Amino acid sequence: MEVFLKVGHLKKSFKNTEILKDISFEVNKGEIMAILGPNGAGKSTTIRNIMGIMYPDDGTVTFLGSKQIPRNKIGYLPEERGLYQNVQVMDILLYLAELKDYPIKKARERALAYLKKFGLEGKEKTTIDELSKGMGQKVQFIASIIHEPEFLILDEPFSGLDPVSQELFKQEIRDLAANGTAILLSSHQMNLVEEMCDRLFLIHRGQKVIYGKMDDVKQEYANFKCTIKGENRLEDMEGLPDVQRVEQRDDTTIMYLTKDIQVASWLKNLPDHIDVKELSIDRISLHEIFIDIATDKNMLKEGAETNA
Repeated sequence: MEVFLKVGHLKKSFKNTEILKDISFEVNKGEIMAILGPNGAGKSTTIRNIMGIMYPDDGTVTFLGSKQIPRNKIGYLPEERGLYQNVQVMDILLYLAELKDYPIKKARERALAYLKKFGLEGKEKTTIDELSKGMGQKVQFIASIIHEPEFLILDEPFSGLDPVSQELFKQEIRDLAANGTAILLSSHQMNLVEEMCDRLFLIHRGQKVIYGKMDDVKQEYANFKCTIKGENRLEDMEGLPDVQRVEQRDDTTIMYLTKDIQVASWLKNLPDHIDVKELSIDRISLHEIFIDIATDKNMLKEGAETNA
């Protein structure tokens, strides 16, 4: 894959506080790359340095090998909404397209098509302040892609959306990537990130924690867990081999298993007398990995990296 964005050894401090500590990653054309981390981890600072809103103390940001920011080729959906409130929907979309030197006629055609796709047909003359939060988010998203960007930054794109609208956004983001757009996505909705993204960069306290392909990260860090629904005693489960820890909630028992177990062989360890109404074995989710990092449980190897 061709690299569109390359961030190399980025460092940034405010007064005496180091916010970014030697951050490096790449975003390829045609992929969806997630940048994740708890609040205050350095995600927004990283994005602002990429966009040229602020400048790093050290390190480089290059686009297709150049330090010049190709603003006409970049789309940006910020977490903080920034559309003019008393301006009509079509006017703001055409204005933003014009700022990117995009043909107005083509922009109008794309705007109408996207408004229809996202259930906003007939809202062309509605002002932004008359829209619901979800509708406003849709318009903001359209504004970020109206000019057919080659690189797209999406910061919390699913905020304020109902499940149906989330599905529309997910499909559109996938389609953009399939057509070659390089996408950097930041979101706290781990289930959506896990479902959509090809690779991830997890940052905590300004430094890299995990960086690699989603499948590799899952294999490396997401150990198996066994969930049993039934009335069982905690001590019966805690004594089983290859069980790291056990959690019980009402009639559900979750056993977190050690790395590299053979599932079929391990199941033979379950006592015959336990109550099994339902049983499932799967890997822990990206959400659980994220919580582990954010709460400093230290179950993961510090500064780890898979093969990106």
